[in-house]
Amino acid sequence: MLTTRPRGTNDILPGEVEKWRYLEDHMRRICREYGYSEIRTPIFEHTELFLRGVGDTTDIVEKEMYTFIDRGNRSITLRPENTASVVRAYLEDKLYALPQPVKLFYIGPMFRYDRPQAGRFRQFHQFGVEVFGSHDPAVDAEVMAMSMDFYRRLGLSNLELHVNSVGCPQCRPGLIKKLQEYFRPHLNDLCKNCRDRFEKNPLRILDCKETRCGDIGVDAPTTVDCLCTGCSSHFAEVKKNLELMDIAYHEDRRLVRGLDYYTHTAFEIVAPDIGAQSSVGGGGRYNGLVEICGGPSIPGIGFALGMERIILAMQQQGLTFGEAGGTEVFIVTANQAAAGEAVKLLFKIRSAGISADKDYMDRSLKAQMKYAGKTGVGYAVIIGEDEMKQGTALVRNMGLGRQESVPLGEVISFLKEQGLGK
Repeated sequence: MLTTRPRGTNDILPGEVEKWRYLEDHMRRICREYGYSEIRTPIFEHTELFLRGVGDTTDIVEKEMYTFIDRGNRSITLRPENTASVVRAYLEDKLYALPQPVKLFYIGPMFRYDRPQAGRFRQFHQFGVEVFGSHDPAVDAEVMAMSMDFYRRLGLSNLELHVNSVGCPQCRPGLIKKLQEYFRPHLNDLCKNCRDRFEKNPLRILDCKETRCGDIGVDAPTTVDCLCTGCSSHFAEVKKNLELMDIAYHEDRRLVRGLDYYTHTAFEIVAPDIGAQSSVGGGGRYNGLVEICGGPSIPGIGFALGMERIILAMQQQGLTFGEAGGTEVFIVTANQAAAGEAVKLLFKIRSAGISADKDYMDRSLKAQMKYAGKTGVGYAVIIGEDEMKQGTALVRNMGLGRQESVPLGEVISFLKEQGLGK
């Protein structure tokens, strides 16, 4: 139907958009303070980027990507996540030639064919950061601290930071072997997805949300049981740095995240208040991803936070989204003669940085005042017949119900004295 939006998408309407801008302002502010620069990548990429970068055993690639053949007979995919796209930009635009580490952030829509539910949509929005060029455990801790600092500034509470190490190419083969030995006797009892992953990537079985698979795997070997000396040391330093910053965390040995490219540190932020889909974001280190995408061996780490989930969590906790904003001044005119003066004054008020509007529906003076009251403007500037003769306007404080006569040439300075504008 032409009047129905596609399932799993949302219109963000006036009144809601202000919440999004409030979040985006916080995101840009914290990124500036932590030294991150904004990057904007295309909404669609060549499908091969995600097949190689995200991993062909992930749910994203197997079930959720929006992929199509374009008119040039190329396979194109709407981005299901943005890390692979940022890696591609890092290589293609030679950001590796800049002083390292390169610290980037993004805000934008992603697309996955998923089952819509509370806080989970087919077009959803993420705020994420990526750091390239450093393997320092302090960077891992900074990325996690930054995400928790962002939530703290929004006023969110009761959040849990779950942390784990998923190893590296040196120690992961040992873990894979142990997992296969553990799960092989139970293979027929696992769900179809886990049976399919048994040979390719049994680590993903630990991430399965099916109850039966979770019950079977309750005593399975974990990543931490099999870490090499280097990974174990790195993880210990990450936790030490979190403790130095007084960042509370929970060591979750079953946490593996849903993407194949993670190495070493993996983490997730959980808001128990918002229901079964309680994760509001997460990330980890991906030291091999730049190489997988055709570049040199360059370490990287990042996170992505779901904006719909953040808004849901804030609403669940009764938090506000700052001032609503909106129109500050409404110009009311008594007749056609005053309409021309209103047009001139409206332009001048807006040019002074004050949000203002006027009537475009040929309403009566009384109806204009009623409309101004409904829209919640702070001030009405009234130009009637007497005001036209005197070269003045009545400026009415709509909240207090007080008004006074002000020369037309002084209306803007008067409004600024009331705290309006820049």
